[in-house]
Amino acid sequence: MSSIKKAVVTGGAGFVGSHVVDVLIKEGFAVSVIDDLSGGKRDNVHKDATLHVVDVRDSKAIAPIIAGSEFVFHLAALPRVQYSIEYPEETNSVNVGGTLAVLKASKDAGVKRVVYAASSSAYGNQETLPLSEDVPPQPLSPYALQKYVGELYCRVFSEVYGLSTVSLRFFNVYGSRLDPEGAYALVIGKFLKQKKDGVPLTITGDGQQTRDFTHVQDIVRGMILAARSEHVGKGEVINLGRGQEVSVNALAELIGGTTVHIEPRLEPRHTRADITRAKEFLNWTPEVSLEEGVAELKKLFGV
Repeated sequence: MSSIKKAVVTGGAGFVGSHVVDVLIKEGFAVSVIDDLSGGKRDNVHKDATLHVVDVRDSKAIAPIIAGSEFVFHLAALPRVQYSIEYPEETNSVNVGGTLAVLKASKDAGVKRVVYAASSSAYGNQETLPLSEDVPPQPLSPYALQKYVGELYCRVFSEVYGLSTVSLRFFNVYGSRLDPEGAYALVIGKFLKQKKDGVPLTITGDGQQTRDFTHVQDIVRGMILAARSEHVGKGEVINLGRGQEVSVNALAELIGGTTVHIEPRLEPRHTRADITRAKEFLNWTPEVSLEEGVAELKKLFGV
């Protein structure tokens, strides 16, 4: 039998997933990537990883890929709140159906642990900050609801089938390989592209809405720690965020350039993570400041 440890990353050609792949390979894992390239890019995938261009919902296709793996990192999804509002059935099929397919294949394969990329969007609008995992979720969009249902599926698979799972709620991830294109681009990427193109930075609403921007390196470190931690595995939900809220106006100021305000859209008003549980269960704290992370991206974008 081969002594090389195996891991699978669904969505491993995407922004966050490709960074997970890089770290796993550095740590000596043989990594298989499941990605249909609808949002991911082949160029993002590490040369030493094996890319399987398959739909995450295709149980027969993903079962042999997951077989023999120690860890499964499930990041494949159709992301973005606004897209899910326009296409609720399509996003539900991938975000809920795909998660179920991965959990079933992982259970059948006897995987050691599934680490699920959950979303802070599950919180919706809450009166009290910071956002603790004990607060009842109030999803405001199909996407937020679908990612929350994925958490519940993880917990059920732990309780009913004994599959070790953990769900990590990401807060506004940014960093290299983020997608600056399209109507659903993350605000940091959108601002950087606008600055590079010499056009005003478009701010939705009054710009006083706040986000807890978290660097992708910190997110990936949290995922690896969650895979190995002896304190999780029963479907726990854990926030991964910096624990600091920054307004969209302040972000625009950090990036620099003229701004223009456009119509507000349906989105939570404020987010800030309570990261007590991540510190306690994973021994995780964020390390990259927003100033450092944005400076790195400005260099990458040449602005």
